[in-house]
Amino acid sequence: MNSNRFTAGIRPALLALLLGATGLLQATDVPPAHYPNYPSETPAKFTPTTASFDYERRDVMVPMRDGVKLHTVILIPKGAHHAGILFTRTPYDANALTRVSMSGQLEVALAGYDNVADIIVEDGYIRVVQDVRGKYGSEGDYVMNRPPHGPLNPTPVDDATDTYDSIDWLVKNIPETNGKVATLGISYDGFEPLMALIHPHPALKVSVPMNPMVDGWMGDDWFHNGAFRQQNLAYIYEQTASRDNSIKWWTNFHDEYDLFMHYGSAGALADAYGMRQLGFWNKLLAHPAYDSFWSDQAVDKLLAKEPLTVPVMLVHSLWDQEDSYGAQAVYRAIKPKDTSGNMVKLVMGPWNHGQEIGEGSSLGALRFGSDTAKYFREKILRPYLAQYLKDGAPKADIAAVTAYQTGSNQWQRLDRWPLACSEGCPTKSRALYLEADNKLGFNAPASGSGYDEYVSDPAHPVPFRARPIQPIGYGTFTWPQWLVDDQREASGRTDVVSYVSDVLTAPLTISGVPEMHLVASTSGTDSDWVVKLIDVYPDQVAYQPEMGGYQLAIGMDIFRGRYREGFTAAKPIAANQALPYHFALPSANHVFLPGHRIMVQVQSSWFPLYDRNPQTFVPNILLAKPADYVKATQRIYHAANEASFIALPVAGG
Repeated sequence: MNSNRFTAGIRPALLALLLGATGLLQATDVPPAHYPNYPSETPAKFTPTTASFDYERRDVMVPMRDGVKLHTVILIPKGAHHAGILFTRTPYDANALTRVSMSGQLEVALAGYDNVADIIVEDGYIRVVQDVRGKYGSEGDYVMNRPPHGPLNPTPVDDATDTYDSIDWLVKNIPETNGKVATLGISYDGFEPLMALIHPHPALKVSVPMNPMVDGWMGDDWFHNGAFRQQNLAYIYEQTASRDNSIKWWTNFHDEYDLFMHYGSAGALADAYGMRQLGFWNKLLAHPAYDSFWSDQAVDKLLAKEPLTVPVMLVHSLWDQEDSYGAQAVYRAIKPKDTSGNMVKLVMGPWNHGQEIGEGSSLGALRFGSDTAKYFREKILRPYLAQYLKDGAPKADIAAVTAYQTGSNQWQRLDRWPLACSEGCPTKSRALYLEADNKLGFNAPASGSGYDEYVSDPAHPVPFRARPIQPIGYGTFTWPQWLVDDQREASGRTDVVSYVSDVLTAPLTISGVPEMHLVASTSGTDSDWVVKLIDVYPDQVAYQPEMGGYQLAIGMDIFRGRYREGFTAAKPIAANQALPYHFALPSANHVFLPGHRIMVQVQSSWFPLYDRNPQTFVPNILLAKPADYVKATQRIYHAANEASFIALPVAGG
């Protein structure tokens, strides 16, 4: 090769590159153009005219003890004086929660998620909503449900300290307040009022956690008894990929069933979406069992160790499709500390997740005959908040437990909860046995052996609701009502076993936690067991024909068989051996009416809400490979020495 010719050939190109770079440098040195004779029509700063509004909005950055500042929106009713503060901390954008509608009327502006707008306006409270650390307008780092300072959180700050510091600032910097603060919120925002109870600020007078996230492994958002709620991958993705949730989940499938089947395991789908970049997802991958990562941040366990100094009203939805575990778990943990009987209240309504702040006259196909959510706000929450936030307000006449009884559709004032249970209640639960010929009855099997058999095929998992299955969400989605979907579609499948009682001739009332005592075997080395307690309506219902034969789930849940011997470590299941499995269903307060029947369904998948069990034992199901998924023959036993039954908390009938 002639080197001189090569050098001569590159000189023009090099010269052009140098000239281009010089031109670029010159261009960047040019000052920006100004056109004074043709100015911008957008002012440097625009100040909205809000004199006609019935409230004043203040956006502030509240300093924390470590110097981080949290974005806080303060809405003050015009003319407010000596007003209490309703305080919510949220990862869901304080601006959005305080501008549900762009309106000069406070009730309209707040009429949406997490705001009890009617109470705020009618009782003249100051509304404060704050972005939690690391989300939206707040500074700092975001950690999902940030654990308190300790083994899981080496920093000096957590949600408890941030709440304390925020309350301290609010009562010192809002001249219109009387210095009395209540924390309240739903779901993640319901987790925050619970964290406020850890070393609470003296100005915190009451806490109202509604449908709170409490234990993400045992029965709230991430797992239920070890089975992963994989449809929440979209939530994890959007919540942790960016500060402002601007990075959105995407899908090429109309039916979520097809989406999750396409990728196989939850881990494979997450990898396809790049989720190993997300800290919280990596923690889930690393902790599939109930180890100290989960137990050390379980809020019910944390509060069991704390003194009870702030009054608490726990609000639970009987058909909570997201956090069915939390409120009841906290009630069990802290109620024993309530020696006066005035510190802990429990409210249970016939709602989905958070429906108590909206319209509550129906849920799916169910009709209650009145707006149960409005009743809660007007008759229970409003006087309760007033007692602690209003100067000179009377003590609210609130029962220890206010429970809506479904079936009879009436509110009850109770002195305790539950009314019946397996141990420690005045009334003991009754065993409802699975019997031969797909029957249910209260008489134990007398003799013989017997079982029912089905094949569980991971290639054809049982849908948790009718397809096409929508993503988790709200708006036009029907996600909030799936727990009251008609279960007839499932009962007609060959991989679902149904047991049905005779027609009831008298009402049967349950008030407590149904507990499943299942004796079952699998030909595999791992298995899931899904159990549903169902109220079967008469074949014809005169005044609501669409309810004829309706199979209404009263309580449903899943149990991952590898945790049969304990939740802290997974173990293979001995194949083809009848083994006992014991787990609880969500609390119920229900009357099975005369003419109705009781049904129990058993199956081994609930897809795609929960990830499929491969039915071959693997160390981590989240990372199961295609070859791990195998068919298994499942047997449900109903013999004298191998009896399966559901312990019903029968309180009447």
